Amino acid sequence: MDLRRRPRGGRLISLVPMIDVMLILLVFFMVTSSYLDLDMVPMLERQDDSAPAPRVGNAEANGPLFVRIGPDGALRVGPRSLDLAGFAGLLGDRLTADAGLQVLILPSGHAPTQALVSVMDAATRAGVQRLRIVRLSGAP
Repeated sequence: MDLRRRPRGGRLISLVPMIDVMLILLVFFMVTSSYLDLDMVPMLERQDDSAPAPRVGNAEANGPLFVRIGPDGALRVGPRSLDLAGFAGLLGDRLTADAGLQVLILPSGHAPTQALVSVMDAATRAGVQRLRIVRLSGAP
C-alpha cells in the first residue's frame, strides 16, 4: 500500500471573470466620457504680431460661421458681441461672399429659448440654407 498522496497540479486561475470586469469598465468609461467638448471652439481671433488679424466678417469665407449664445442671451461671433440687427448685417455680408454659408449656433446650456429662436429666425430671413444647432452643456 502506498499512503503518499499524489501531488496535485497547480490551481488554474481563470481569466474569464477578469475579462468580463474589464469589458464592463470599458463600456462604463465610454458611456460616461465626453468625446467632443465644443467649449474648445476658439471664439477669439488669434493675435499674431507679424500679420494683422483678419476681420470676422471676411475671415474664412468658405468656413462655417460660429454663433455663440450666452446664458444672458447675448450673441457672440468671434470676439464681437452683436445684436440681432448687426448679426443680420453680418450674415448678409457673408452670404454675398459665400452662398453656401454654414451657420453653427452654439447656445450655452442656460441660454434662453427665445434668443435661440430669434437667431434662427434672423438667419433664415437672411437666406441661410445650412443652419445647425449644436447644444453646449452648461459649465458645472
